[in-house]
Amino acid sequence: MADDIKMPVEGSHIMMFARSVGDENPIYHDEEYAKTTEVGHIIAPPTFPRAVAQFDPDYFLRWRPSQEWFGSGKNPTSISEKPKSSGGLHAEQHFEYHRQLKPGDQLTVTVKPGKTWEKESKRAGKLMFTETIQEYRDQNGELVITSRGVGVKTERPVDQS
Repeated sequence: MADDIKMPVEGSHIMMFARSVGDENPIYHDEEYAKTTEVGHIIAPPTFPRAVAQFDPDYFLRWRPSQEWFGSGKNPTSISEKPKSSGGLHAEQHFEYHRQLKPGDQLTVTVKPGKTWEKESKRAGKLMFTETIQEYRDQNGELVITSRGVGVKTERPVDQS
């Protein structure tokens, strides 16, 4: 992910994200309902910060004209052979909210490396964990969300026996 990504938070983004994850809570789209809640306005769903990938020009799953693309469907698109696995996966995601996101926020997201550690696995050998921290600051420079993701890579493919 590129550093210092700009991410506008718009009401339509919030509504479409909530619909895409199947959350029909009216606080994500109904201004009149949201006014009656404790926060008093529309807010974004808890995992909404993951949408920042759509504003990252280097996001590896984004389709690019004139380039082969693996895509995210059942079958690869435009790739003649299955891409090799990196041996890694997204293991954890944590969000710490310092306040709720709302329509009109203009976020700047900074990515920082976090901790790294290793564990031994009987089936896959050494497991290498890497943490990535994302800080979401609003238009006033105030920290709104701290996100922590953990990825893991295996030393060897998992033994299927």
